[in-house]
Amino acid sequence: MRSASVCILFCLVLFCPNHHPSAFADTAGPTPLILEKNEGERRQWRVVEGFGGPPMEGFILKVDPQNGGSKHLVFLTEDLEPGGKIDMHRHPGSDEILFLQNGTAMVTLAGSSREVHGGATVFIPANTWIAMTNIGNESIHLVGVFSAPGFEEYNASRVCS
Repeated sequence: MRSASVCILFCLVLFCPNHHPSAFADTAGPTPLILEKNEGERRQWRVVEGFGGPPMEGFILKVDPQNGGSKHLVFLTEDLEPGGKIDMHRHPGSDEILFLQNGTAMVTLAGSSREVHGGATVFIPANTWIAMTNIGNESIHLVGVFSAPGFEEYNASRVCS
């Protein structure tokens, strides 16, 4: 059996000059996931010196390169308490979509502000300034999607539990 494998490998190398053995090494790919509301990797927002007030609440990474193996997007959930804020910021390397499942928020996007309510979608193209404040009386359940990985390593620190 071993000699048959060696023979096949020899033939591949000899007759398939574009064949790279490493191409077979990464066949696992992304892992399909089904996650409940509180499942995923809990993270805390990284405190950036001289940027805004007290640290925001944490969030849950659902899908990213480390959770599910996505090479193309990041998906997270977060609860924003009444009065809670997402300070003015931008993401140079990826688009972002925020979806408010409930509540009321004031969103400032590219210099324009608007009150939004549960069911609202906010699309933030890469390098666009965004800020949000929960102006309602209930926690906002927020969903965020980034078009490219990177955010999860720069903006957040892992929570050890």
